[in-house]
Amino acid sequence: MPGMNTIGWFEIGTDDPATAERFYGDLFGWAVTHDPAVSADPAYRLVTTADGEGMRGGLVTTDGAGAGYAVFCVRVEDVEATCRRAEVAGGTVRGPVQVTPAGVRFAHLTDPTGNRFEVFSPPPARP
Repeated sequence: MPGMNTIGWFEIGTDDPATAERFYGDLFGWAVTHDPAVSADPAYRLVTTADGEGMRGGLVTTDGAGAGYAVFCVRVEDVEATCRRAEVAGGTVRGPVQVTPAGVRFAHLTDPTGNRFEVFSPPPARP
């Protein structure tokens, strides 16, 4: 798992996941599979980069509900505190903090120049 305040995930949102999967597979050799440990939603698929040990990410369908996107995701200790600091620094929080069924907390933000990114924290460690 990457350290705090480092890029630890990426996500690609598209209304045509089959084309995106084929494109990134052909271009970079990335593999896309469903992993129920990452998301119970079969529409959220896991992307593994070509070396198999590199950064991983997700590919999700937007179902035409919004524009496509590709974002980097920064692992942080406290998502809510990071959102507050981002707003003070001139960024925008794009919606409320969300929590996945696995306990991952995340939020989408925009930097002062309009670039979208995400912050996340892993679920609390289990005893």
